[in-house]
Amino acid sequence: MTNSESAASAVIEPVGDEVVAVDAVTAGYLPGVNILNSCSLVARQGELIGIIGPNGAGKSTLLKSIFGLVKVREGQIRLNGEEITNLKANKLVAKGVGFVPQTNNVFPSLTIQENLEMGLFQKPKGLKERLEFVTEIFPELGKRLGQRAGSLSGGERQMVAMSRALMMGPHVLLLDEPSAGLSPVRQDEAFLRVKEINRAGVTTIMVEQNARRCLQICDRGYVLDQGRDAYTGTGRDLLNDPKVIGLYLGTLGQD
Repeated sequence: MTNSESAASAVIEPVGDEVVAVDAVTAGYLPGVNILNSCSLVARQGELIGIIGPNGAGKSTLLKSIFGLVKVREGQIRLNGEEITNLKANKLVAKGVGFVPQTNNVFPSLTIQENLEMGLFQKPKGLKERLEFVTEIFPELGKRLGQRAGSLSGGERQMVAMSRALMMGPHVLLLDEPSAGLSPVRQDEAFLRVKEINRAGVTTIMVEQNARRCLQICDRGYVLDQGRDAYTGTGRDLLNDPKVIGLYLGTLGQD
């Protein structure tokens, strides 16, 4: 089977209740330069998966590979048993994949409601229902739908970006550094919101530099190093693993 859009319609019987499966993926931005090197990951129904690792390890590249923004050269990515390797982002959204980038993740000239409507452009008839869903998770936004996104703080923009990605009712939400650039208080709020989204039934895969906080709230974690999944286990196990502590937690995400 080839890694192409024509192959993306192939369906493989999923293992258990896996939602996303990344199988030995090699990917990169430039020809001949790989950022991911035979990287693998599994996210099961309802799980919150945390991805940590040093700068340049390939964490954001992994999310972008799942979302079709980075070319996968080898390996396979599946969603609910269907191969989605290298499928375009708009088609992935329609299939139930939401993605929140770290930066430039809102339309600053549009209101909060207009930003949310942009997240539902493929299914505009569901606006009322989805607005009710996201404003239950983010009640502050429901009171300020007419405010322009450009006037919001960094934490508030992050809420809008996550809400917009939820408007299509995704099976899985990909979050790239949701706490980046936020004050400690806002970071805590961001992690609480991520947990609320996950509790609402959305399988969540989160890349984070605040490694300790990430491992504290995730069900399972992956430690990436040089484009490979070097360690994996429950969040609690990784927090207490001497090798992970010595190699990564000593320099990542200091509290």
